[in-house]
Amino acid sequence: MTPEGLHTLDAAIARDLVGVFCDIDDTLTWEGRLVPDAFLALQRLRDAGLRVVPVTGRPAGWVDHIARMWPVDGCVGENGGLWFWMEEDGLRRGFLQDAATRAEHRGRLDALAASILAEVPGTALASDQPYRELDLAVDFCEDVDPLPQRAIDDIVAAFQRAGATCKVSSIHVNGWYGDFDKRVGCRNLVRDAFGEDLDDSRDRWLYVGDSANDEPMFAAFPYACGVANVRDFLPRMKAWPRWIARGSGGHGFAEIADRVLDLRGSK
Repeated sequence: MTPEGLHTLDAAIARDLVGVFCDIDDTLTWEGRLVPDAFLALQRLRDAGLRVVPVTGRPAGWVDHIARMWPVDGCVGENGGLWFWMEEDGLRRGFLQDAATRAEHRGRLDALAASILAEVPGTALASDQPYRELDLAVDFCEDVDPLPQRAIDDIVAAFQRAGATCKVSSIHVNGWYGDFDKRVGCRNLVRDAFGEDLDDSRDRWLYVGDSANDEPMFAAFPYACGVANVRDFLPRMKAWPRWIARGSGGHGFAEIADRVLDLRGSK
């Protein structure tokens, strides 16, 4: 289905929502910075009675901070492998893999990292790699000169040859061992933090994303939005968002939030 403009998102859908999941990089940010209007939109959505959960490829270290400090109800990180949320007596952490499994996979990923960096010139480990628990993030444009598409394809191929799952974000190729994605992490967070089954309420959550690593969420949620820069990734994806904003990155997210709040009478 060809994505539509936000003007076709109607009031009945907006009023029935219970929450918003959103990616972070190039969905809440733009050109490497958090967009102020997007950050404020998180609080405005919560003030309107919606749960707000960022879902990101970023590491456990970031997720700890976001769950504690941002106006959100939890955060899913490392493409679904972990999920943190706050309760009255402190931070709660969930991991899809136990500590022993994570340690075993880390050894395999470290060896794979050396191989990828040698094989694909210009790549580097993501600067946030030291704070990761489950995955390997290979930078192709955040802190290195932007690499061509063929280099990104070579990184993906290296992960696949090693038997790892991988996803391409707007800045990194993330790879990991294990059967999980953003959708799995969201299901686990909703179960653990809210005591609910996400499969029973997928049509009451809105998802907002920007790139190919959001494809599992675009496929899982009937009400999914893309910010404008998602158009660059549509050729790589089979599942597309239902709506696309006019604005890019966090500017598009603020636009989506405005539309939802306006339709709910909460603006």
